[in-house]
Amino acid sequence: MLALVSAAVAAVAVVGCSFIEEAGKSDTAKASVGDCINVIEGSAVDSKTEPVDCSSEKAVYKVVQTYDTKTECATDYTSYEETLGDSTTAFLCLAPNFKEGSCYVDSMLTGYKHADCTSTEATFKVVKRIDGQVDELLCGEDADKFITVNDPKVTFCLGSPTAA
Repeated sequence: MLALVSAAVAAVAVVGCSFIEEAGKSDTAKASVGDCINVIEGSAVDSKTEPVDCSSEKAVYKVVQTYDTKTECATDYTSYEETLGDSTTAFLCLAPNFKEGSCYVDSMLTGYKHADCTSTEATFKVVKRIDGQVDELLCGEDADKFITVNDPKVTFCLGSPTAA
């Protein structure tokens, strides 16, 4: 009987610890594979993000992998790490989820963020999105840059934010 009580107490302690750890995570850190993320404010150390419906033009990223510890993401993904104290509580690998016709800010320090195409901060416009293929040659003359993602396969053809 005493062993059964000890096992029950240990189980409650484990469940209690994981509940406390989960409660300390942001909504973004609780995201699952397939969820989408909006970047409200980019920062190298303290970005403000939120989960959003993937059909929203503000759904800048799609979660493609989730981990409890720091992991190297593929080069075509962006890393999102959330820490509490000295430990990582969530680590996500994010793929771009740009919408055709929408504009974005591209920052080496803070990643991508949705922007109004008339805004001076907008750095590119997605002139064409090609799902299911990774081939910049499909972009055409309207695009002057491109971004490809291998999983899921998608090619984003980019142009000037002021392009028609």
